[in-house]
Parts: sequence; structure tokens; C-alpha cells
Amino acid sequence: MKKINYLAVIGFLVIFSSAQAQDYTFRVLANKGANEVKSGDSWQPIKTGAQLKKGDELKITENASVGLVHVTGKPMEVKQPGNYKVDDLASKVGSGASVLNKYTDFILSSNSAEAKKNRLSATGAVHRGMEDIKVFLPESQFGQVYDPVVIVNWESSKATSPYVVSVKNMFGDVLSETETPEKIAQIDLSDPKYSKEIPVLVEVRSKADNKSNSASHAITRITGDRYNDIKKQLDTDLADLKEETAFNEYLKASVFEERKLLIDAISCYEKAMKLDPQNPTYKEGYEEFLFRNKLKSVK
Repeated sequence: MKKINYLAVIGFLVIFSSAQAQDYTFRVLANKGANEVKSGDSWQPIKTGAQLKKGDELKITENASVGLVHVTGKPMEVKQPGNYKVDDLASKVGSGASVLNKYTDFILSSNSAEAKKNRLSATGAVHRGMEDIKVFLPESQFGQVYDPVVIVNWESSKATSPYVVSVKNMFGDVLSETETPEKIAQIDLSDPKYSKEIPVLVEVRSKADNKSNSASHAITRITGDRYNDIKKQLDTDLADLKEETAFNEYLKASVFEERKLLIDAISCYEKAMKLDPQNPTYKEGYEEFLFRNKLKSVK
């Protein structure tokens, strides 16, 4: 009898804890504009990380948007100006649960004020030598990429445009060179000229000054059984993010980061910022991503 009572108590505590942990309808993961939420009788500015509960009301202003994740893990973006009851929004969420919930806490904690404070007080930031051009790509042990289309970007305090992006094999032979006035370029590793090269080396230099260049970064396209294993996992994790929207790309970035596919995460952030360049959430999220993965140094 004592054993039965003990198990009953444990079961009650688990159920109670789950109910407490999910005492909300939506969580705000992205916010653009002077949007507000009404909880009770008063309107308050909405903030990233806020919880929207049953009975709350959301106000979306002109040229604004809010990215939400339902308690079931289903994502939703509200773009049209107007007032929305949280209960009505919840009724539009599809049935079933999504695995995206496990990434929600990671996104919010990684971009929280506390995380930024810890990052600013941290020492030992990585500095990649004294190269004039700093390419935002990881060290070779994290240089594997799932999506063959790679977005490469960089910063430079001295080197001037146009820039030349070189892709070489391990022997230093140039496989391709692309000139660009911007600090961003795209490389499609599915191109036949890269098919037999594992890995490839990416470098960036100033066309006006060959001495102004970046370090060399190795990128390895994932193939074979490992690709199939990752694809099977991602098909589940990304099932609710098939539509190409800025908010979906932002959520996808965290999925790739959690798997240490940092180059894929970078591409997702870049797509999000391109699709919605006025949304501060994506730019700030990308900056924090670069800092916490030591791809960019704290100045």
C-alpha cells in the first residue's frame, strides 16, 4: 500500500510540474515594431521572451510582426496590423505537437540579457591572427555542412572592395574565383567542379591589395550514410518549417546550431535577415550566435 501511495504522489508531482511549466499559450521569439499585449486591463509593449496566456490580447502595428511558438511547439507569425485574441490565434494552430519546443528555451536563453552580460564579461575571446579580412566560418572540426549551398560573409577594417572569394582544393589549386563588391558570397558545393574535392578551402582577399586577405577555412560537405542519418532527423525537426519565411529560417538556425552544423546555421541567419531586413531580432540573434560560437571577437 505504501508503494502505491508513493507512486501516486510521484505521478501527481510530475503532472503538476508539467502543468506549471506550460502555463502559457504562446511564447514570443521574434518582435518587430511597437507591438503590445493586453493582459488584464492594461496594454504593455511586447518583448521577446514574453509569454502570452489564455485571455490575453495582441496588438500588431503597421509594418510590424510577431513570431510566436505555441505551447505544442507549432510556430506562427502574425504580420497583419490589428488586434488578435490569443485564444483565437491558438485555435488556428494545427493539431499535433512539434519538436520545436525543445529549441525554444535554447533560443531565448542564448539571446537573453543574462547571456549577453555573461558574454561581455567573459575573457579569452578568440582572435584569428592579424588577417585584414575575418571570415565568419568555424574551425575545421566544425566545418561540415549539410546544405550544399553555403553563404559566406566577412568583415574588414582595412581591406577595400571588390573582394575575391577563392575556393581551392587541399593542394592549393584554385577551383573557382568569384568577385563581389559586397561582404557576402554564395558557394554551391553541388557544382560538379567541387564533386571530388573533400574538403574545399575558402579564402577571401581584396582585389586591390593581394596582401589583404583572410585565413583559409576548410568546408566539408556531408555525404553518404551520415547525410542520410542527419536528413532523417532534420525531416522531423524541420517538419513545421517548410515555408521559406524569415521567422522559419531563424528557428531553423537553432536546429542546425544544436547539431553543431554552424555553417548551415549561418546560412539560415543570412536568409532570415535578407527576407526581413528590418527585423532587429534576426540581426541581434545572428550577432549573439557569432559571439557564443567564437566566430567573432568581442571588441
